[in-house]
This record gives sequence, structure tokens and C-alpha cells, in this order.
Amino acid sequence: MKDGVNGVALGVFIFFFLAVTVMGFLAARWRKAADENSLDEWGLGGRSFGTWVTWFLLGGDLYTAYTFVAVPAAIYAAGAAGFFAVPYTILVYPLIFTFLPRLWSVSHKHGYVTTSDFVRGRFGSKGLSLAVAVTGILATMPYIALQLVGIQAVLDVMGVGGGENTNWFIKDLPLLIAFGVLAAYTYSSGLRAPALIAFVKDTLIYIVIAVAIIYIPIKLGGFDEIFQAATDKYSAAGAGGVVPPEAGQWTYATLALGSALALFMYPHSITATLSSRSREVIRRNTTILPLYSLMLGLLALLGFMAIAAGVKVQNGQLAIPQLFETMFPDWFAGVAFAAIGIGALVPAAIMSIAAANLFTRNIYKDFIKPDATPQQETKVSKLVSLLVKVGALVFVLTMDKTVAINFQLLGGIWILQTFPALVGGLFTRWFHRWALLTGWAVGMLYGTLAAYGVASPTQKHFGGSSKEIPGIGEIGYIGLTAFVLNVVVTVALTFAFRAFKAPEGIDETSPEDYTADAGDKGVEVELPPATAGAAH
Repeated sequence: MKDGVNGVALGVFIFFFLAVTVMGFLAARWRKAADENSLDEWGLGGRSFGTWVTWFLLGGDLYTAYTFVAVPAAIYAAGAAGFFAVPYTILVYPLIFTFLPRLWSVSHKHGYVTTSDFVRGRFGSKGLSLAVAVTGILATMPYIALQLVGIQAVLDVMGVGGGENTNWFIKDLPLLIAFGVLAAYTYSSGLRAPALIAFVKDTLIYIVIAVAIIYIPIKLGGFDEIFQAATDKYSAAGAGGVVPPEAGQWTYATLALGSALALFMYPHSITATLSSRSREVIRRNTTILPLYSLMLGLLALLGFMAIAAGVKVQNGQLAIPQLFETMFPDWFAGVAFAAIGIGALVPAAIMSIAAANLFTRNIYKDFIKPDATPQQETKVSKLVSLLVKVGALVFVLTMDKTVAINFQLLGGIWILQTFPALVGGLFTRWFHRWALLTGWAVGMLYGTLAAYGVASPTQKHFGGSSKEIPGIGEIGYIGLTAFVLNVVVTVALTFAFRAFKAPEGIDETSPEDYTADAGDKGVEVELPPATAGAAH
């Protein structure tokens, strides 16, 4: 790491940061809202985005600063096992092609803003809807925190904020400023801000990766030298080279599959999806989003390059920012740092909006103020989006960064437990609402307790997301084991509840709602009154 502040890189970083800040505030005038007091407008961009805007928004949403930093950092530390992110993003797109258009259609028809809105409408259960909403909020909070960790990693490498002995306020001031700007333009412009900024973010990331994948190998003597250096490091550490050892193959496969199932359960993924203007936009995006998987595969190779370049860091999250500072001219290092920094702002904004929408629609309106007006809903959602970001900031400033990472892993275990209610509900009404709620509770309890029992060299509890699979004896992803247990309990109890003729909730949807397109919205734009789901 270079001594002092890298002035040139910092100057370029500030230039791009100011540019996207201006864009964030101007976004309120882009596709100007028909009704500024509508949650549809603030939280979903008026449901008006076409194919390319949606593609950039989803890309900016799913491929975050944490992805940019953590995926190659995992390769840097553990070898090819870190590549699990590449196959899981390949698996996820055929999966979402089957259910996202159905979710968009029914949500468009009934004015649903969140996944919990759909679950409540489908199963007539506020209890199940609340479980999905609380899970989404809990899983999103540490994810937002990790975006701030990504910004902090870049600032550390640029030498901004001083050393460890610097006053905490001065040290964290750059992060506080970035947070304040993010909070301000999200509050002002809603989802339009990250949608507009995503164009800049993704363009920068593609440029940086294209340059890195050509320029860095030339400087290091080619890919033969890079892979040889990585093989030597892993062999010396007893890790078996760049190929995962046989003992780790179950972990690799279950983590990839479980992550694929979980990705579009996150509230921010659905928020970006529901912002599109037609069912066909969703279908087209599921076919072109795999281009990001190509980018991710190239990005992962940066972990091997960091080894070959002799990068030495105590915190693996700094490996790639440090690689950029070491290998690139200062001005282009600034471009790369800006790509990571902006790559944090876009998803953090979407995540905070998604969490706020869940609270507003499925806690505030369902349980606190059922007669809330659209104006009140929008105001509450804006305020909650601020509180969510404040919570993430406090998390980052007061806790060790490894804790943030492990809680994000725990969030992945939790969010996967909403899959049966959401995806199952899109294709069948056979599952009983009480069975789904019980299965969710069992999966959440098992996943949390199993993760609590995992230790790491730096942490006694919540030290990882893999543990021995009961009955198989192999080490696998806890989230997938909890999901299987969830499904077994749900199916078994559905048979039992149906045998005892337990009361069903009221399904407010109809079969044709799941294939409706933009012209078929009709008049059902508001959620039904509380009495429609009274049988919860």
C-alpha cells in the first residue's frame, strides 16, 4: 500500500462520486412521476422501466460492490472454491424465467409492491405475510452494511481517513459523507436515482474489468504465470491447488444451488423486477442478464492476479483494491475505485427502498394503520429507508467487518426459507398457509442454530454457512439443508391440515392474473381492505 493519500486516484474518485450525486438528485425529474405521493412512483419508479433500464438496474442491484470485492477476495484466500458465485448465477436465470413473469403479472394486476403483498393476497394470511416481510428486512440489513464496507475498503486503500490512531470521527468522515449523500438522493428521487446511476456504475465496471483482464496479465507475464503462482500458494498452504479438494465438493455444489434459489428471494431483486413496464421486459431480461455472469467469471480471476502480483493484506477484502492501486496508473486506479464505490451506492439505495416498502406495506399498513393513504405510505417508506441506512451505518462503524460478512451469510440462509411461500404460491394453492408458516419457522430455527454452532479462527459463533448435512455426513450449505427441512415440514403438515379440514385463507387472485400483461391491469390497483384477508 502506498504511503499517504493517493491524490490522483482520490481526485478521479471524487469526480465520479460528484457526477453520480448530481444524477441522483436530477433523477427525480427523469420520467417525472404522475403522482409523487404514490408508493408505486417513489418505490417502483412508476413501474415504467423498459428492457435496458431494467437490465442495468437489475445488474446494478445484483452485482454489487461486495461482489466486486468479495468474489475475487474469496479466490485470493481459498482458491477455486470461491468460484461458486459463477455457477450459481448461471443456474439462477433459467429458474427466474419460470416464475418472475408470473410474479410480475399478478403484482401488476393487483398493485402488489412487495413479495409479502403477494403472499398475503394469495394465501389470505397476514401472519405468513408478516413472516416474509420480517425475514426480508432482517436479511437485507447486513447486505446494505456490506456495501458500506466496500466503500470503506476503497477509502482505506486510497489512504483517506488517516491511520488506526486517528480520531474516529475524522477516520470515518468520508464514509459518513458518502452515506449522507446516498440517503439524501434516495429520499428525494426514490428508485429513479439508482436506476439512472446504474448506467454509470455498470459502464465503469465493464471498462475496468476489460482493461484489467488484458493489462494486468501482460504486466505479470501472462496467465500461465498467474495460475502457476496461485497453484504454488495453495499447494504450500495445503489447499490442494486451484481445484477444490474432493472433501469440499458437496459444500461447493450445495452453496451454488442454495444461493441460486435465494438470490431472487431478496426484496431488492423483486423491487427492481416489479419496476419494469411489461411482462415481456422481464422475459427478455432473464435471457440477457447472463452477460453479467461472463463479467463475474472474469472478475473472479482478479483473485489469482492478486496472488501473482504479490499483494499482501491482512484483510482479504482489501486484496482487489490493493491490486488496482499496485498495477494501474494512479488515474485509472481512481476509475476502478469509483466503479467499486458507485457499485455500492446503487444496490444500497435499492435495498433500503425494498426494506422500507416491506415495512410500510406489510407492517405499518397491515398492523398499525390499515387506513393509511398513499401519501402517508410514501412518507413512511421514505423515513424508514433513512432509518435502514442509519442502522447499516451503525453496524459498519461499531462491529468488526467479519461480523458483517457472516451476518450477510446468515441472511442468505434466512431469505431462502421464504421460497416455498413465494414460488410455491405462484404455481399452486395446494400448500396450506399454516403449513407454510410452520415450515418457515422450522427452517429459520434450524438454520440459525446450525449457523450459530459454526466456529471460525476469528469467531466462536456464526463463523460460516456450511455444516455437516444430517443423514448424509457431507459438509454442505446450511441454508439448503434448512430449506429441505422447511419443504418436508410444509408438505407433511399440508396433508395433515387438509385431512382435518383446517380453514383456508381467501385467495384474491385468479388463474388469468398470472399471465396478464400491461394492458390487462384493469382497476385493481390498490390492495384489498383488511376484511379481504380476515381469515388469517
